[in-house]
Amino acid sequence: MATTGLRFFTARTNDNIGAPILDDNNSEVLMHSQEGVSIVLGSRLAEASGTLYITSKQVIWLSDVDVSKGYAVDFVSITLHAISRDPEGYPSPCIYTQIETGDDGDDDEDDDEGPSEISKTKEMRLVPSDPNQLETLFNVFCEGAELNPEPMAMEGGDEEEHNWIFSADQLNADTFSNGIDEDFIEAIGHSNGDHDLAHNVLQLQINDHRFEDAEEMEDETSSAPQ
Repeated sequence: MATTGLRFFTARTNDNIGAPILDDNNSEVLMHSQEGVSIVLGSRLAEASGTLYITSKQVIWLSDVDVSKGYAVDFVSITLHAISRDPEGYPSPCIYTQIETGDDGDDDEDDDEGPSEISKTKEMRLVPSDPNQLETLFNVFCEGAELNPEPMAMEGGDEEEHNWIFSADQLNADTFSNGIDEDFIEAIGHSNGDHDLAHNVLQLQINDHRFEDAEEMEDETSSAPQ
């Protein structure tokens, strides 16, 4: 059964690799591993480098320095993931994620690292030492999200409220003047629960923009001297 929010993870194999022990009873399999990845939880400082393991059920990070330190979060708790290359958001390129905690209290500003505080973490950044791996990691995250749809989506109930909100600057005419801007797409990322949502929103905005252009052309034609 999936656990809401981030949690400590220490179940490693007893060999020299120290890989995570997966849940074979639930057909959990390893999809991808990446060495040299730092983790940043909320507003805390980055942890020392570790290894990222992405399975068919969850995302696991294990420290390479302290074998007793590791974190995991189930895919059903990851409400959004995206590639972030904006230095104002974080100095290094990373995979940015938002996590559903099931807690409406304050964000994770407390430096206490007890289980209850870790479970309140709402943002997680994964920073690979090689930024060229970001696209691969993002794609594997997408695969994991598709394998773990939200329970309400599976039951055919109402959709979870994962709202896409864009500023006026993001939706100005320049964004679409020469096609869809790639950085804009990466900033949107991928939301668990409705994997076509980003595309649908972009398509809606493009259609609206073209509709406005068509109206302007019609007005200009009708007002032109005969």
